[in-house]
Amino acid sequence: MTIEIGSEAPDFTLKNQHGEEVSLSALRGKKTLLVFYPFAFSGICTGELCELRDNLASFNDLGADVLAISCDPMFALRAFAEKDGLSFSLLSDFWPHGGVAQAYGVFDDARGCALRGSFLVDEFSVVRWKVENGLPDARDLATYLGALEEISV
Repeated sequence: MTIEIGSEAPDFTLKNQHGEEVSLSALRGKKTLLVFYPFAFSGICTGELCELRDNLASFNDLGADVLAISCDPMFALRAFAEKDGLSFSLLSDFWPHGGVAQAYGVFDDARGCALRGSFLVDEFSVVRWKVENGLPDARDLATYLGALEEISV
C-alpha cells in the first residue's frame, strides 16, 4: 500500500554514499523530494538522476532537498555518484532490504528493488505530492518542479 497525499511521511534514517546517516526528521522545516529508483548504473535511473543533478539549483531555489533512494549497497552508490558527479544524497535502503521503500509502498518484492516512486514532503513532514511510474517509464522533471512550485506559493 502506498503513502497517500496528505498523510505523514514515514521517518527513516539511511546512510548516504559517504556513509553519513541522513534522517527525514532532521530535514523537518524544509521541503524534501524523495526519489526512489530501482538500480544504480542502469540506463533510465542514470538518466533521471543526471537530470536531477543538472537541475539541482532549481530545487534548491525553491527550498527543497533532493534525496534519491535505492536498495543498492552504500559502496555501489558511492561509485555511481562519483562516476556521474551526483552531489545530492544517494541513500542506501539495502538493509533491512527495501525497508523504507516498503514503508512508502514502492518496493517490488519479485525483483528486490524500489519502484519509480517520488514523494514531495513539506516542511511539516506531510506528503503533498507523489508520482509512481512503472520500471521502464522515466519520470518527467517538469512535474517535480511544478509540484514544488505549487506548494511553495
